[in-house]
Amino acid sequence: MNNIERLKEAVKKSNNIVFFGGAGVSTASGIPDFRSATGLYNQKNDSNFSPEYMLSHEFFANHPKDFMKYVKENLIYEDAKPNAAHIGLAKLEKMGKLKGVVTQNIDSLHQMAGSENVVEIHGNLRDFYCTNCGHEYSLEEVKNNNYSIECSACKNGIVRPDVVLYGESLKERNIINAIKLIGEAEILIVGGTSLKVYPAASFIQYYKGNNLVLINKEKTDYDHIADYVYYDDVGNIISYLADI
Repeated sequence: MNNIERLKEAVKKSNNIVFFGGAGVSTASGIPDFRSATGLYNQKNDSNFSPEYMLSHEFFANHPKDFMKYVKENLIYEDAKPNAAHIGLAKLEKMGKLKGVVTQNIDSLHQMAGSENVVEIHGNLRDFYCTNCGHEYSLEEVKNNNYSIECSACKNGIVRPDVVLYGESLKERNIINAIKLIGEAEILIVGGTSLKVYPAASFIQYYKGNNLVLINKEKTDYDHIADYVYYDDVGNIISYLADI
């Protein structure tokens, strides 16, 4: 029995699988990752600021209009659809095998595919809110208002997406939920992430099992501790594992 077949047998027997994913999960849906040669951080923009800085709390605080413009033009992909990875994970959840998805992505594609237990540790681009009065907006409302940063409720606040920017802390409830899922998992599948973004990357240290699966097109610093390593597209592996 080869390596992938052995993992598939483990998946067949388990009802406690957790998936932890990063930007590489959504690249097949046409959403660029951050650090690859074609990723967001290596794309030119019409400003004098680096993409990393434009996604920081400091940039948002100092240039809120430019921040919202950057979000609109570089982070929101309205035509993106779930790919094989999202669909396979949703299938495993419906089968009662996958306990949850912990994602670093903000694109909501897991939910679009049908996954229900999703921990979005970096927030999402579905929800927006006023930094002054807390009034909540949907993406649709923000779009209809031409991505204005002015709060229509209090007239004195700035509207922003409910995402975690550089220089901001993760929400405590998301940390707790992610660590609980990972810590109790029988099989942990980590896919589409370079495992370089902290504190998210540190979450895998809470996994106590002996079925750690890493799927990424490039090597990571954690490959040596994994039980299974695949340098492949996440969708290829997940689709195969979900075909049971």
